[in-house]
Amino acid sequence: MDHPPAAVARAALEPIRGQDVLHPDGQYSALAKWFHWITVPLMFLAIATGLVIRFMKDDVKMAFYALHESTGLIILFVAILRLAWRGFSAPPALPDHIPPTMRRAASGVHHALYAALIIQPILGFLTTNAYGFPMQGATAFLGFIDLPKFMEPWESLAIALHWGHSLIGWSLPVLLALHIGGAIYHHALRKDGTLLRML
Repeated sequence: MDHPPAAVARAALEPIRGQDVLHPDGQYSALAKWFHWITVPLMFLAIATGLVIRFMKDDVKMAFYALHESTGLIILFVAILRLAWRGFSAPPALPDHIPPTMRRAASGVHHALYAALIIQPILGFLTTNAYGFPMQGATAFLGFIDLPKFMEPWESLAIALHWGHSLIGWSLPVLLALHIGGAIYHHALRKDGTLLRML
């Protein structure tokens, strides 16, 4: 849909948030950047531990579960704080040189990632509770914080939740590849300031 000429003119006069010599297309706030970059290693840790848990020997498997589940809950907390912060500090708008198709693709990937960051830890937490393994004792949050048990063992629910957790888990590397690939494409091929907005 075309924008009214007055709106286009007004937008052209408004400064781009955070714009400077190093950030021609503006930039995110310092806290938004922190939320983003702390999430990156947490996601890779959660994915890596999730992939190898089944191959661990019984004497160390519980420690891997504790690490995996604790990382997932930290990701959930960070994602919620990140979304709350967006309500106070809106990110800079995408510049006019980004084509509509790219805008829609970027929006779709971002929304999918946000949804996964929130839904995936919740599914994992409920799955372990439904299997009868709340985050207590050997699998306590951060290794020493026992969380309340939310339900009695319920195997059929646990299996359904596990399937959902696994499906989202396998989709995350794809979403990350699209996100990282898009950032590299903008920086290396289009040579615009999209990636710099988060640096």
